[in-house]
Amino acid sequence: MRRKMFFLFLLVLPASAWAQYAPAAGQAGTTAIYKDSTAFVSWAVSCKVERGFINIEDTTETYTQGDSTSNRAFFGIPENAVGKPGSNADVVSLGDGGAAVLTFEHPITNGAGSDFAVFENGFQAQTAPFQYYLELAFVEVSTNGRHFVRFPAVSLTQDTVQIGNFGQLDPTKIHNLAGKYVLNYGTPFDLEVLADSAGINIDSINYVRIVDVVGDIDSAYARYDSKGHIINDPWPSPFWSDGFDLNGIGVIHQKGEPADVKSLSENLSGFNVYPNPADNQMTVHTEKPGLFRLTVYSIGGKRMVLKNDLHKIIQLNTSGWPNGLYILKIQSGAHLFIQKLMIIH
Repeated sequence: MRRKMFFLFLLVLPASAWAQYAPAAGQAGTTAIYKDSTAFVSWAVSCKVERGFINIEDTTETYTQGDSTSNRAFFGIPENAVGKPGSNADVVSLGDGGAAVLTFEHPITNGAGSDFAVFENGFQAQTAPFQYYLELAFVEVSTNGRHFVRFPAVSLTQDTVQIGNFGQLDPTKIHNLAGKYVLNYGTPFDLEVLADSAGINIDSINYVRIVDVVGDIDSAYARYDSKGHIINDPWPSPFWSDGFDLNGIGVIHQKGEPADVKSLSENLSGFNVYPNPADNQMTVHTEKPGLFRLTVYSIGGKRMVLKNDLHKIIQLNTSGWPNGLYILKIQSGAHLFIQKLMIIH
């Protein structure tokens, strides 16, 4: 009789009571990938952010840090999400429901296993039950930058009691949500999951969009997973660092050639770069008026130069750069110029 009663009890338990996904970084069976892993062949080379509110339930609430006051998250800059992840402060905070769109030197392609990984700055709690402070985000991909497809996320965390600010989450209850793992460990995503999706080519993904999960369980503001569950994560956190803290995206499988370099270059003419190839110095010359942003990345996604400039002639000291291929990006307003650079000493 006891066995029968126990069996019946199991039958009426919700699925979340026993369902589990991969555990935390460092534990057997984890899917976490360390940022120094040789699996990564490149990193995101640009990031555009649309910040969310610091408190979606009261959009008039503001936070002041230094000389800045805003009702939206404003910690970090988009460039913090470019290249290999840095420290826990090298992030850009998205705010409640905020989003970031990242691009890559080469299109991400569908290979064997995971194809890219998203990094956040979560950490393990130092108090019982010693779970993890994690801020979560949806992950979406696009081939053309207009039509995005979302990975089918699952959250089995209870949704009856709000997880408060600096509350704890169990990674085994989380699947296909960025932020599942702590600082320096990426959450992997496999494009094969989206093989039947319309409007994208999983062998040519040029854009990844990260959308903050609003952890509020109030149905008026809640976000839902692919199975209709409310996603509960630490909320509210009405600070300048509110929401998902994007630390970077590492690419595991990619195509051999940069995406749309020719078409992007044609959007912003009037820049000349010489000599190319270069040895110890390179010159960027323009007659185009106005402020522009100039960045140079190594083939591995490391940012070598970042300048906001009005000068017609800019000298780049390349003497300390290793030999190889680099990507120059110049942005002026909504227009973008991209050019390959070669350094040969």
